Amino acid sequence: MGTCLMTSVAMNGLKEKVLTLDTMNPCVRRVEYAVRGPIVLRALELEQELRQGVKKPFTEVIRANIGDAQAMGQKPITFLRQVLALCVHPDLLNSPDFPEDAKRKAERILQACGGHSLGAYSVSSGIQLIREDVASYIERRDGGIPADPNNIYLSTGASDAILTVLKLLVAGEGPTRTGVLIPIPQYPLYSAALAELNAVQVDYYLDEERAWALDVAELRRALCQARDHCCPRALCIINPGNPTGQVQARECIEAVIRFAFEERLFLMADEVYQDNVYAEGSQFHSFKKVLTEMGPPYATQQELASFHSVSKGYMGECGFRGGYVEVVNLDAAVQQQMQKLLSVRLCPPVPGQVLLSMVVSPPAPSDPSFAQFQAERQAVLAELAAKAKLTEQVFNEAPGIRCNPVQGAMYSFPRVQLPPRAVQRAQELGLAPDMFFCMRLLEETGICVVPGSGFGQREGTYHFRMTILPPMEKLRPLLEKLSQFHAKFTREYS
Repeated sequence: MGTCLMTSVAMNGLKEKVLTLDTMNPCVRRVEYAVRGPIVLRALELEQELRQGVKKPFTEVIRANIGDAQAMGQKPITFLRQVLALCVHPDLLNSPDFPEDAKRKAERILQACGGHSLGAYSVSSGIQLIREDVASYIERRDGGIPADPNNIYLSTGASDAILTVLKLLVAGEGPTRTGVLIPIPQYPLYSAALAELNAVQVDYYLDEERAWALDVAELRRALCQARDHCCPRALCIINPGNPTGQVQARECIEAVIRFAFEERLFLMADEVYQDNVYAEGSQFHSFKKVLTEMGPPYATQQELASFHSVSKGYMGECGFRGGYVEVVNLDAAVQQQMQKLLSVRLCPPVPGQVLLSMVVSPPAPSDPSFAQFQAERQAVLAELAAKAKLTEQVFNEAPGIRCNPVQGAMYSFPRVQLPPRAVQRAQELGLAPDMFFCMRLLEETGICVVPGSGFGQREGTYHFRMTILPPMEKLRPLLEKLSQFHAKFTREYS
């Protein structure tokens, strides 16, 4: 018997498990995803305890930790659900309860499905008709700049597409290992994906003093430092920002594109909050549009992948997992490899593809569903804008809390001052100071937010991310409760 075999049988004759923490994939062990981390697990336990009648200083847990609009009470857009219902159960096409334009849309989509059924696989890159709809949407959004459906790949939410593109980029060993520049604070999908792929995370810091602006000098600093130990090949931009809510000015996007071009970096533009822009004077500019308008050599050579999703915006349909990536200037042979990689996963969920089709080709002004669709869409976006303003206002009235304007997306990322004794207590407990604060907040008020340490922040600063999604009647008391708790916490540890 070889030694390998001998050691696997322990002294008492019990075999060790093949898969243990010591023998499992170390990259997976390094993955962390704060948005659903320990704080959320505790929130679930508290909900369970409340249901069992355990007395708490609060009556409900408010989960302001994740951008899940419908879980927080946002109503689905009627037209999206009507078309989806018709596609899922085509017998309803005979029902008088559905408007004609919804029926036309559903029939058009079903014609493009295998066996005229949503239960059939689609091609790996997504239903061709829907990719064409996405291309038309991008063209309209970008003021007539053409989009090629063959450069558009539908995906299981934007997350899946981001992972696919990162997989293509990661290569090399040691100092030649791929480095990817990501904004700090970041959405933890990026750090998690890079850990899983064993790539090198290269942090660049957004400037909190300038409303979380992106500064090319800071990009250059991050890049130069990283080149000592890895090979930086990609730059990720989140615009509008998550968790930071900033919307990038056009000049800034141009400067980023020039930087990426000069430094030979592949650009990844996470634009899933493109419908969520609230601030006066802020406007969403897509990287694709700016890149094209800059003309050659940028328009003809700079590689770009941009991502969008049905999970956010006014739709909030995150459970259906629909999204897409558009690639620009990608090497043709690499694009074939991408197609191959996607085919292993068969196809993105077809109901998610259908929803995406609705989002990119909504009712036209002459359609019977237009008025209701517009009214519902405007109502959702107007309420989010009001909640963004309220959040900033209430936090900034509280001593020791500072909140930048929420220009877009659906989160605030306020900075909180924590007294030295609280920091010390957290360290004794082996917790990040803002994790300690958020845990105490949850235990005493039932409010669940995510500590800034889960997104990254400058050394010595503390934050939390809170969604602006709770309904207005819950949001105001929630903000006030949170501000009061911070004051009490500060007194307790002063």
